[in-house]
Amino acid sequence: MKKAAAVVVAGWAMAGAAHGAELTPVQKQMRAIYQELVETNTTNSVGSCTVAAQKMAKRLKAGGFKDSELQIIVPPGGPAKGNLVARLKGNGSKKPLLLLAHIDAVEAKREDWERDPFKLVEENGMFYARGSSDDKAMAASFVNNMLLYKKEKLPLKRDIIMALTCDEELVPSDFDGAEYLVKHHRPLIDAEIALNEGGGGLLDKDGKPVRHGIQAGEKIYQSFQLEVTNPGGHSSAPYKDNAIYHLAEGLARLGQFSFPFKLSPVTRAYYERMAQIEKGQVAADMKAILQDPPDPAALDRLYAVSPVHNSTVRTTCVATKVDAGHADNALPQRARATVNCRILPGEPIAEVQATLQRVVADDKIRITRIGDGVDGPMPPMTPTLMKAVEEISNDMWPGVPVIPTMSTGGTDGRFLNNAGIWTYGISGMFHGPEGSGAHGLNEHIRVKSLYDGQEYLYRLGKRLATD
Repeated sequence: MKKAAAVVVAGWAMAGAAHGAELTPVQKQMRAIYQELVETNTTNSVGSCTVAAQKMAKRLKAGGFKDSELQIIVPPGGPAKGNLVARLKGNGSKKPLLLLAHIDAVEAKREDWERDPFKLVEENGMFYARGSSDDKAMAASFVNNMLLYKKEKLPLKRDIIMALTCDEELVPSDFDGAEYLVKHHRPLIDAEIALNEGGGGLLDKDGKPVRHGIQAGEKIYQSFQLEVTNPGGHSSAPYKDNAIYHLAEGLARLGQFSFPFKLSPVTRAYYERMAQIEKGQVAADMKAILQDPPDPAALDRLYAVSPVHNSTVRTTCVATKVDAGHADNALPQRARATVNCRILPGEPIAEVQATLQRVVADDKIRITRIGDGVDGPMPPMTPTLMKAVEEISNDMWPGVPVIPTMSTGGTDGRFLNNAGIWTYGISGMFHGPEGSGAHGLNEHIRVKSLYDGQEYLYRLGKRLATD
């Protein structure tokens, strides 16, 4: 980790905060914003994104933002689903830069956590709380940085827009803040480039940075219901035409099936660069799957290392829920299963559905969509963006490679990419091999990683908006 001279931001020294070190004024401001946001419950059950948005708007207004530069958008019928949009005006010579972060958080039960999930706890160089990593770290960073940009009166070539949105985490959901803004308030957030969650860095077991990821594109989320119906009957007189057997046999066939191997420019670049970082058999296998044709044995070995490798190179569909029968002494009249698919960008959902029907190979299994997945194209890895990302990263973490990635999960970026607002996941926030616990128990982020990420995002936003 770089420990050179501190970087001056808005007249304040921005040094990496080591555990126990005194915070700089910028870091103190960042911590206060972060703590307020984390300790505002924004879960779907009892929380309110609107309250969180109002608190962040109040901070921005105290920092010099006018009412005309702030908008809280609350959708009809969703009083707790408020979204905050803030704008710093530039000279208009370039299209705006959008800073996107969601402020809702996954549910958390106090009895399951070691600490109160809705109190920010700093312990042994970590911040613990629900949302501490996903995604209030980025949201707080953006609020903090908007205050810095305002204070500095930067000569902006493009507007900087910040959107803090609600309900990214709620699946399935009838509402998503980013989607709502795209559909109903597009002029408020229309931009050329958006920075979003989904990227970040990896530390080794000794806390040394290994790689810094930038996400470009993500897989399409689409679930399907598989259903078999039957007249049923008395269990004392069974016959072979059984709804559960039909469904089970179809699912078994699906479990043995793999969608075709495909590499995009982003995933190819990922394996090309990762092959230079990894060592031994893993590095050799990464090179082997880049060949034409790819080495299937190499892919099998990579899959054994982590199933993420399999998800990176192909569409995946997996059974996640089963519901069948209505009584212990009756033949099943209905058997249902949910199959969740994560589809490679560019693969039509209808084709995946047709493949599922072919693979289960049973006309009695009816397959229907659960909701409508959003197909999002892969954003281009433009030289201007990549140069800024890599130069700032190398300045803060010398020699640590920037690795393009495709998310095998999902973010709000799918709505923006689909609308032509190219969205990239990049945070400058590093996690250790243990991960962050996002969506799980004892979610956390390293204290130093939070402050480093805020600084990285500050520099990147400033450069993209002023160059």
